[in-house]
Amino acid sequence: MSKRDYYEVLEISKSASADEIKKAYRKMAIKYHPDKNPGDKQAEENFKEAAEAYEVLSDDNKKARYDQYGHAGVGGQGGFGGGGFGGGMNMEDIFSQFGDIFGGGFGGNGGGGRQQVKGSNLRVRIKLNLEEMVNGTQKTLKVKRMKMAPGATSKTCTTCNGMGVQMKVMNTMFGQMQTQTTCSTCQGIGKVADKIPAGANAQGLIKEEEEISINIPAGARDGIQLNVRGKGNDAPFGGIAGDLLVIVEEEVDQTIKREGDNLHQELYISFAEASLGTKKEIPTVGGKVKITIDAGTQSGKILRLAGKGLPSIDSYGKGDMFVHINVWTPQKLNKEQKDFFEKQLASGDMVAEPSGKEKTFFDKVKDLFN
Repeated sequence: MSKRDYYEVLEISKSASADEIKKAYRKMAIKYHPDKNPGDKQAEENFKEAAEAYEVLSDDNKKARYDQYGHAGVGGQGGFGGGGFGGGMNMEDIFSQFGDIFGGGFGGNGGGGRQQVKGSNLRVRIKLNLEEMVNGTQKTLKVKRMKMAPGATSKTCTTCNGMGVQMKVMNTMFGQMQTQTTCSTCQGIGKVADKIPAGANAQGLIKEEEEISINIPAGARDGIQLNVRGKGNDAPFGGIAGDLLVIVEEEVDQTIKREGDNLHQELYISFAEASLGTKKEIPTVGGKVKITIDAGTQSGKILRLAGKGLPSIDSYGKGDMFVHINVWTPQKLNKEQKDFFEKQLASGDMVAEPSGKEKTFFDKVKDLFN
C-alpha cells in the first residue's frame, strides 16, 4: 500500500511554517485521538499517520530530504528513520515523543491520563582534595537506594482500569459536567501491587546497597552538583528511576589555601637560607616544583608561580600559586653562633634596614655556616 503525501495527511501546503505544521498536526491528533475514538481502528491508523508526517515535517533536515526525494529520502516505507510508527513504534511511543503537542486536552500519553512515574532522587556529598578537583578523578560510592524487589509483580488498577484517572459526572444548572482526577488508588500509575516479596514495601520496593562509580570532571568546584541519571530510587511498577545528585565538597588542605582560582601557601626558611639563598621543593596541584630563594630574601616576600593555580571556569587559563616566605628566627644558638651575632651587633654591621654593608655581612655568615 503506497504512503500518502505527508503534506496531504496534515492538510497543509509545502510552504507551511513550523507553527502551521504544529497546529495542523495537533488538529489531526485531536480529531483522531484514541480517547475520542475508542475502538476505531481507522482513527488509530490516521492518528499514527499524522504523527509520522509530523515527525518528518517538524525536523528541518528530514523535511528537506523529504521535499527532494519523497518517502525514500526519510527511510522509504518507514518514516521515523525507517522503522515507522506502523513498523516498530506503538501508541505509547507516539505519546512519549509528542506528548507536549496535546497540552492538557487528553493527558498527552495515550493512557487517558496515566502518568510515567519517576522515583525520588537521592543526594550524597563527596569530599575531594585540590588535586582531584583540578585534574578530575573517579570515585566509587556505596549508596543505599530503593529497588524493585525480585519477584514483585503488579496488576492493572481496578479503580481506573489502568487509565490512571477517574472520571466524575456532575449535574449542574448548565447540564452535566465531566471532570477528570488522578486515581486515588494507584496515584495515576495505572497499576497496583499484586505480589510483594518479604521485606519489600507496599510498592514492591526494597532498600539495597549498590556500588556506583562516578566520574568527577576536571575543574570541579566546591558546591557544584553532579547528576548521575537513573541511580536514585526506583519507581514502582516499571517507572523511571530517580537520579543520584552528588554534591562536591572541597577537602581542607593543610598546606595549600585557595582564593578563587589562585592558591596560596606559606614556606618557612631558616635565617641562613634567607641570607645565602637556596632552592626549595614545594607541592602544587600539578606535582612538586623547585623554586629559587634569592640571597637576602626578606620575611614576608611573596613569590608568584604563574599558571600553577586552578583552571578558570569562566575563561581560559589558570590561576597562580603565591608562595609566602617566612624567615624562621633561630630560638637556640650554640656558643659559636651566639658570639658571631654579638660581634655583628657590636660592629653595627647587622642592622634592620638596608645598608651598604650587607655584602660583607653575607660573606661572614657564609663563612660561619660552611
